Amino acid sequence: MFPDVVIQSRKRLVGSLRMKIAVCLLGAGAALLWSAIAAAAVPDRIISLAPNLTEILYDLGIENRIVAVTDHCDYPPGARLKPKIGGFVNPSLEAIVSLRPDCVVMTEDGNPRVLERRLRALGIRTYIFKARRIRDLPREIRAMGRILGVGGVADGRADRIETRIRRIAEGIKAASQRNVKKAIFIVQPAPLIAAGQGTTIDDAFAILGIDNIAASGRTRYPKYSLEEIIRLRPDALFFGKGFGMAERTRPLMERLVTLDAVRAGRVYFVGDAIYRLGPRIDSALEEMAACLNAR
Repeated sequence: MFPDVVIQSRKRLVGSLRMKIAVCLLGAGAALLWSAIAAAAVPDRIISLAPNLTEILYDLGIENRIVAVTDHCDYPPGARLKPKIGGFVNPSLEAIVSLRPDCVVMTEDGNPRVLERRLRALGIRTYIFKARRIRDLPREIRAMGRILGVGGVADGRADRIETRIRRIAEGIKAASQRNVKKAIFIVQPAPLIAAGQGTTIDDAFAILGIDNIAASGRTRYPKYSLEEIIRLRPDALFFGKGFGMAERTRPLMERLVTLDAVRAGRVYFVGDAIYRLGPRIDSALEEMAACLNAR
């Protein structure tokens, strides 16, 4: 009988070990499942590190989940009342961590990547908004909406932007012949800096059927001399409205008075939405188109 007892004992031992292994595996599986659920949980405390992202969050209707924004996030007006965590290119890591966010939304076009790595090292979830061009905006709004649990709303907003941009482009093609074939958007009058290739403004000119004379520059925001602008002879000049630009550009306009664009009054000041790749980009395009159609 002794061998039978040994065999039975071994069976019980093996059965016990199998049970313990099964429990451990179930526990590990549950832990992994919980981690996956936690990772996929809808963020409830969001920090925005760019003005255009703040506008998108408001447009998606989740402004109540925003716990902080940058110093430059000033639209919609309610964004000005949110706690601040520093600048666009130099946000404070300490301020961000102190607010205990469960997601920090960042842009690939401007926010420091080292900050994203440090946040991840601290266990703080991040989301990188990758749109750099107008054509990328609807896709990225949809993607961010899904991450934030408002995919349906985001799809609607993206569809609206695509439809309005398409209609603007079609309206431009159907419009009568204009005097404006080439233009420049001056972002700073002294030193004279223009919006070149790879910018949303360059995209806007393309949608409006206008050649951007600064697109041939070597950088996204090339510098120009007064003589170069006169030689290139743009049919229209665009400026942003902010920071007292009308007053700041007056000396430049006096020196460019020989240009037909200046003498004919084709000098336009538009709102800041054109600088921000967000939900107001279609309105910015409509504003620029209205300037061109006014004469």
